[in-house]
Amino acid sequence: MQTTLEHLVTAAQAGDQAALEKLVQNIQDQIHHLAMRMLVNPDDAQEATQEILILVITKLSTFEGKSAFRTWVYRVAANYLITAKKVRDKELGLNFDLFKQDLETGLDPNVSPAIASSQTTTSGEDSIWLNELRISCTMAMLLCLDLKHRLAYVLGDILDFPQSEAAEILELSPANYRKRLSRARSEVVSFTSSNCGIANTKAKCSCPRRLPVARELGRIPEKGSGISPAFALRDAPNYNTVVEDIQVLEEELRTIKLQRATPTFASPQDLAKKLVSVLTPDKQRPNITH
Repeated sequence: MQTTLEHLVTAAQAGDQAALEKLVQNIQDQIHHLAMRMLVNPDDAQEATQEILILVITKLSTFEGKSAFRTWVYRVAANYLITAKKVRDKELGLNFDLFKQDLETGLDPNVSPAIASSQTTTSGEDSIWLNELRISCTMAMLLCLDLKHRLAYVLGDILDFPQSEAAEILELSPANYRKRLSRARSEVVSFTSSNCGIANTKAKCSCPRRLPVARELGRIPEKGSGISPAFALRDAPNYNTVVEDIQVLEEELRTIKLQRATPTFASPQDLAKKLVSVLTPDKQRPNITH
């Protein structure tokens, strides 16, 4: 795949529009997945994906092959996700204390502790919606990290980049990257181990206790609303499988397992043809953000 990408890069830099379109098609899903794990909101992720791909296309002539093309693309994406004003302006100012408070004040007292601690489900439908809540909560948890630490964590513990490549993407020394990743990991593991009922059956919060209130607050659609789960019906493992798998792991690995047990967020739109078409040199770039 990397050899194919490098050939596409060479052809695209020489003005081959078809090669450029194929190149963008090859990277758009990875960029969208990164944007979803960083931003969580699908609309924000789609907008960020489009803006990042525009940057890749317009900056492609500056790629000199001093690093792998994948590394260069992720560096372009990382710089956008950390520095773009429209991304920073949408940050919620969430932290782990606020997130914990929100979780613990949103628990249904009518769900028995036995059900909550066992994390069992009573029907296939409940299992789907519990999985939706699990995925949503897992992803939202990372919003408690600032953008720089969030990105280091996503690259290292979720996307499993080698530390040397992640450091190159973030333009950090390997030692400084390890320090940033360690701090982010420590905070995520600490919170998950203390507050997530899947990782710790003694925690106050559990998906069965949280689900009724999440529905009342509109964070998860109510039964009978006709709205399908946004995440749980994709390629993520099901709720019961995750619960069973987590229990046999050590503390830190439980957190990594939870964070990785989310869908693959392929781009919902094929942006390649549209972007390549409107960004050709002989055309004035229109406003293509939706």
